[in-house]
Amino acid sequence: MGPNAPSTDPLLTHDGPGFGKVRGMVFPRVVLVGHGVISELADTCRQFDFPTRGAVITGQRTAELAGNRAAELLNSGGFQVSTILAGEATEAEVERVAHEARSAGARFLIGAGGGSKIDVTKVVAARLRIPFVSLPTSAAHDGISSPRASLHGAASTSSIEAAVPIGVIADSEVIVQAPFRLLASGCADVISNLTATLDWKLAVRLRNEEFSSTAATLSEYAAQEIMDHASAIKPGLEESVWIAIRPILVAGISMSVAGSSRPCSGSEHLFSHALDRIAETPGLHGEQCGVGAIMMMYLHGGDWRQIKSALLAIGAPTTARELGVSYDETVRALAMAHSIRPDRYTILGDNGLTREAAERLARVTGVIE
Repeated sequence: MGPNAPSTDPLLTHDGPGFGKVRGMVFPRVVLVGHGVISELADTCRQFDFPTRGAVITGQRTAELAGNRAAELLNSGGFQVSTILAGEATEAEVERVAHEARSAGARFLIGAGGGSKIDVTKVVAARLRIPFVSLPTSAAHDGISSPRASLHGAASTSSIEAAVPIGVIADSEVIVQAPFRLLASGCADVISNLTATLDWKLAVRLRNEEFSSTAATLSEYAAQEIMDHASAIKPGLEESVWIAIRPILVAGISMSVAGSSRPCSGSEHLFSHALDRIAETPGLHGEQCGVGAIMMMYLHGGDWRQIKSALLAIGAPTTARELGVSYDETVRALAMAHSIRPDRYTILGDNGLTREAAERLARVTGVIE
């Protein structure tokens, strides 16, 4: 199937009434991926039998890429929608946007933007108990289709449960216009699933944690798809978006299957969250998870060089220098990573790494020199 065709993969579509559900799990009903699929937005919303009034949540920059077009398509297609400009994904911003959406009488939402705008939308949708459609303008991580959102606070970032999009419309013509660094970050985020699932299986063996083989298989499949096609993911190529977006979406769906972020978040994510707290200028989330996966795969005794090679082929960072973080920040983040989520057992164990062990790990994998 070429980049001009919408996806009809059974993993990504569900035609039953309401949200797609399997044993209480919620999935997007429709996922459209391809060139120009934003034009199908109004028809898709009619297919969902949405009420007349809605709102498009977007940002200053992403409004020009997709938000304004989305509002125009919906208003000319028989809906009455307002546009709400959102800022950074914080609790205060969620409250403000929710108030505006409620005041506008919105009965459905469109999240048109990058990760932060979609995160705001999915939290607002959950709190207002109304459906939303995800319309990404970039693919920097797997949050496009996941049931999780990241809200930034004064001192840390928290991952919380949120609404699953009833539909995802990923227009490759739009997404290819975003900086390639964002797509590379999304690919790195998905590659890091390989260590996340290893951590999950370790927690099953040592802590008798609940496990979903289906969710783990989806997560690993998504990572392997990116790994297998890493050399074909290049800047400025719409075909690269087509190759990358499907695994990114599948990774998000794996979290819906699991009912948690376990399939896509392990020790490599703990390292990333620790860097967010420590580093003066952290890298992108997916970039940090990719570098974290190199080191955590080493701890698992797996093929960490294969992960590093795939990241290099895509053009994602593989060193602290490329992330823009210092030697000391990297080592400190490794040493404190285990404490970020004490409830989430990983290869880092309960006590984590000593500074000496962290330095050795980062050195032997080439993350620091």
